[in-house]
Amino acid sequence: MTLPFEEHAQNGASARLRTPVAVHLVGPRRALCAFEELAQNGAARREPKSRVPSGFGGAASALGAVLILILLLFGCSSPARDPSPPVAKQAREPSSAIQITLDAAAQRQAGIVVAEASASQLSDLIRMTGRLALHGTRNWRVGAITDGRVVKLYTSVGDRVEAGQVLARIHSHEVHEGRAEYQKAASELSRLRASETYSRGLRDRARRLLDLKAGSVEQVERAESELRNAQGAVAQAQTELERTRTHLLDFLGVKLEDPSDHKSGEHDGDDDLIPVRSPAAGVVQEQKVTAGSVVSPASEMFVVADPSVLWMIGALGEEHLSKIRKGMAVQVGVQAYPGRSFPGRVERLGEQLDPATRTIQVLVELNNRGGLLKPEMFAEATIPGTAGRSAILIPQTSLQEIKGQQTVFVQTGANEFEVRAVDVRSSTEGPMGGMTEVLGGLKRGDRVVTQGAFILKSQLLRTSLAEE
Repeated sequence: MTLPFEEHAQNGASARLRTPVAVHLVGPRRALCAFEELAQNGAARREPKSRVPSGFGGAASALGAVLILILLLFGCSSPARDPSPPVAKQAREPSSAIQITLDAAAQRQAGIVVAEASASQLSDLIRMTGRLALHGTRNWRVGAITDGRVVKLYTSVGDRVEAGQVLARIHSHEVHEGRAEYQKAASELSRLRASETYSRGLRDRARRLLDLKAGSVEQVERAESELRNAQGAVAQAQTELERTRTHLLDFLGVKLEDPSDHKSGEHDGDDDLIPVRSPAAGVVQEQKVTAGSVVSPASEMFVVADPSVLWMIGALGEEHLSKIRKGMAVQVGVQAYPGRSFPGRVERLGEQLDPATRTIQVLVELNNRGGLLKPEMFAEATIPGTAGRSAILIPQTSLQEIKGQQTVFVQTGANEFEVRAVDVRSSTEGPMGGMTEVLGGLKRGDRVVTQGAFILKSQLLRTSLAEE
């Protein structure tokens, strides 16, 4: 049988035994406060009307005093400890310096490369967006030179062609008409040359008769006039023959006469068809006809362009107009090749602003010998400004993101690396492509890891997880 005051005493003792275990974990100073609070709560929980026999009350008081003394001595003898691991605590506090140790062998295996942060002269950059396009003077629209029908095609879109290469052949009646005119002119020239020879003989005869006193001066003059007329007709016939010859050879691009093996009724041989030639070396960008298409001199058949030189058509804000001039060097980047820039120069500035965007058109000429750039790519041009300033630049490979913060690793000893948060500006393009400007967190002379930073980040995260 358990008396009420015995049960109360036991409950009070068990309450006093449970609390000091949690208090010990937070250190002796807080343990003292906890025990004082426990004593006050125990006194308040006692029922004022209960009367405990003196024997049991003295035993309970003695027991409480012994327990408090033991716990105080144990708490004071134990050193104060922080329950959280040191590294994990530092990782949660960005302001604390976190050190990573990596011996020389591990550094060589990880490919750790360290370089001193130094200040560089950095000019203010002017940025301009735009698109790539074919050069205005290096693309050609190839059309038909006469009415006809497309019989043969030799190229398609994307084919590289040379200057003078045949792209297609056209059948046209003008070929046969031109050959007929040429033959007619040749016959007329032959007839007139015979007439000239006859007139020259009459003149010579009139002169001999005049020398023999058998002819008159009037006869000689008449013969010479007829000879001059014959010579003029020969000259005119020669001009007509040359015209028809040039029309066939140079304009239509066919032979003067039908080939010897030409069969009657066949007019689709290469010698009977008008060739359509490329005016320059380049790449076929467009093909607007197929075999059987009927064309005319107004028809556009192909577009050939030289992609070795392109234009970037950019839009420059009017606030930068005074800082740019023709011939300035430009670095152009495209999304297809991040971190790479292509050199160019300002070729032309527009004459008026766009009233909607308040920008002016700028044409930048780009060398594209490698063929990496394509028309209609979106591009961003970087133009160096005139004013210079000192800035600390580090490679983009030095930056690692840890808990949303841009971070670098600074070597503080032979095998020691400090984790340091930095503030950076967006990546610069142009002559310093692949570099990042540091606004804060580094100073000149700090030895920054430029290669292998990801290995250090992995080591840091692995250590933090193990200690948590």
